[in-house]
Amino acid sequence: METTAIPYPLSRLGILVGLKAEAQLIRQIFPHAIIALSGATKEGARRESIRLATGGADCLLSFGLAAGLDPTLLTGNIIIPDKVVTLDGSSWACHLTLRHILGDNSSEVCSGSLLHSDEIVLEAQCKRELFSASHCQALDMESGFLAQAAQDVGLPFAVLRVICDPATRSLPPVVRTVLSPEGGLQIGALITSLFHKPSQIKGLIQLGYDAFLARRSMLAFLRKQENRAVFRQIAR
Repeated sequence: METTAIPYPLSRLGILVGLKAEAQLIRQIFPHAIIALSGATKEGARRESIRLATGGADCLLSFGLAAGLDPTLLTGNIIIPDKVVTLDGSSWACHLTLRHILGDNSSEVCSGSLLHSDEIVLEAQCKRELFSASHCQALDMESGFLAQAAQDVGLPFAVLRVICDPATRSLPPVVRTVLSPEGGLQIGALITSLFHKPSQIKGLIQLGYDAFLARRSMLAFLRKQENRAVFRQIAR
C-alpha cells in the first residue's frame, strides 16, 4: 500500500544505504539528511530502517547500488521503481510524489519493480531465475526493510538505485564475506580469500570498475536534478 500524502515543506530526509561509499556520495547532495548504514546485512538493514523511521525523518529513501535482473539494463542505469516486492508476495508501493521529486519522469530513469532480497545474489543464473519469477528490473538488500518501516509509521517512501552488476554478470564468492558491518571492506578477509582462490581477482576488478561507473552515473543524475526547484526543496 502507498503511504500518506507528503507533508510540505519537507524538513528531514532519512536515507538508508548499504555501503560507506554510497553514504559519501549521497551526502554530497543531501548534506542535512539523516543517513544510516546497513553494512549490507539484513540485521543491519532492519535495525537501521526502524531507527530512521522513528528518528525524526519526514520521508524515507533507499539509496545506492543494485543488482540488475532485467537483462536489458546495463551498469549505470538509474532505477526509481514504483514498488518493492519480495518473492513471498509482500509488496510496497513507492510514493508517487516523492518519486516525482527524485526525477522519475527523466528519460534516463527506469521504473517497474524492485525485488528485495535478504541475501547477496552472486550468480547470473540465479539472477535469471529471479527475473523469471518476479519480473523485477533489479534487486537490493535494503528496500524491503525500509518500505515496511515506512509503512508502519505512515511515512512516504521511495527508492533511488543504480545498476552495478548487470544481470549477465556473476560476482566472485569473496563478495559474500568481504563487507564489514560498518559498510566498508574487511581487508584481512579479502586477502585471505584471494590467496586461497586467486581466480576471483579478475571478477573483483570488474566489480570495482562497475561500482565506479555506477556511482559516476548516479552522481551525474543527481547533479542534473539539482536544477529542479522541487528537488532542491529536499536537498537543501
